[in-house]
Order: sequence, then structure tokens, then C-alpha cells
Amino acid sequence: MTDPLHTELLELAAEAARRAGELLRDGRPADLAVAATKSSPIDVVTEMDIAAEKLITGLISEHRSDDGFLGEEGASSEGSSGIRWVIDPLDGTVNYLYGLPTWAVSIAAEQDGETVAGVVAIPMRGETYRAVRGGGAWATGAWEGERSIACRPAAPLEQALVSTGFNYVTSVRAHQAEVARRLIPLLRDIRRSGSAAVDLCDVAVGRLDGYYERGLHPWDLAAGDLIAREAGALTGGRPGEGPSHELAIAGTPGVFEPLQRLLEDFGAWHD
Repeated sequence: MTDPLHTELLELAAEAARRAGELLRDGRPADLAVAATKSSPIDVVTEMDIAAEKLITGLISEHRSDDGFLGEEGASSEGSSGIRWVIDPLDGTVNYLYGLPTWAVSIAAEQDGETVAGVVAIPMRGETYRAVRGGGAWATGAWEGERSIACRPAAPLEQALVSTGFNYVTSVRAHQAEVARRLIPLLRDIRRSGSAAVDLCDVAVGRLDGYYERGLHPWDLAAGDLIAREAGALTGGRPGEGPSHELAIAGTPGVFEPLQRLLEDFGAWHD
């Protein structure tokens, strides 16, 4: 049985993601510009990233004033309740800046360091994905009402459609391109959406067989990783490790382990 607290956290995350998604979708200015940069001049933040994070943290604080936060755009507080919210207010900022539709709001709740609830809203698709630990993964969208979701059945790696992403630091992305070059002949094909949260949800709902990326942060991963796992996918990083900044992988049974072995052999976790 799902913990009532986890259900409460899930519902609050869903409401915050819905409101932030509406703000981003309906409030995007025609002259949207870069407000700041992060790891490199092409790793950008817009005024809308900042506004969406303020909306999310403000709403959650109204209901749970003792919780902590870890947010991509600077929200950071310890809290005293044992609950921490891990927030990416706009995953896929460059897509958003250019008017491309693949971007998401990602909100996860951790209890004592373990992710227990997660929501990813993808406003331009009209889709929202949610999961609570031990309770499965669910989605709303073009389907009639909310439905349970599951990843694709096991398939051999050579029939797998796999997504990845590239870092904004030139030396890192050059190595990532070389890894992808070696990987492509061994797969059905590779995709690149520009949003880790969207990719993880696409694994969960069966649009991808696998996903991997180096250089992600907790806010990129927390909600989508839980959703993928609750949909039956396997997730991790380097062999024997969980997903991390070094390497994050998600895949269907039959794809995850061979993909993980290849990425280890190709040195996908280093420059």
C-alpha cells in the first residue's frame, strides 16, 4: 500500500508542475532572451526558468514550510522535515529558447535521501507523467484519462532505439560524439531530444528502448528516473552504481545491461 505521505507529495508535485507548465507555455515572451549562462556560453538560463522555479518553490512552501529544496536555478535549503524537493523548472531550456516543443517541468520529492514521488509535465505534448515509489507509473495525455504505463518488452540491443544528450562543454561533447559514433552501428538508431526528463519518460511509456547521458545533475534525473523504474525499466550508471553525474542509463530489460557494458567499454563516463 502506498504511503499516504508519498501520495500527498505526489499530488503537490503534480499541482506545482501543472502551474509551472502553464506559466512557461502561456507566458513565454516573444522576445525571450538569455538571462545567464552556466557551464559554458551555450549552457543558458532564461528569465522563465527563474520564474518557474520561484512559482514551484513558493507553492510547495505554502503547504510544507519545513521541507528542503534543491533546484537547478539556485533554490537550496536543508529543511527539517526529512523531505527534500528536487526541481528542474525547465528541462530543455535551449529547446524552449528556440521555440522547440521538447521541454519539461520535473519535480521529485525525496524522503531521507530516497526519491519517493516524481512528476514530469511536458506541456507542449499535453502530457504529464507521475510515479510514487512502489505504486507504478502513470500518465495523462492524448489517452482517455490517466493510464498505467510500462516500458517496451525486452528486445535485443541491435533492435533498440536509444536516446542520448550532449554536454555544453566542447571537450566533453566531442568525446560523447565519438561514443555515439561507435554505438550507432550496434543499435537500431539514436535520437537526441534535448531533455533528459522527456527521454526518461519516453523510456517509461515505450517510445524508446534506452537512454544514456553523461553530466546530468540530480534535478535532471530524480523524477524521470523514478518514473522509468516504476514503469519496469532498469536504471543505473557505471556497473554496480546508480545513476550519477558520471553516467546515467535507463533501458528496457534486455537492453540495459548490454548498453551499460558497451558504454563502459567505450569510456562514456570520462572526457
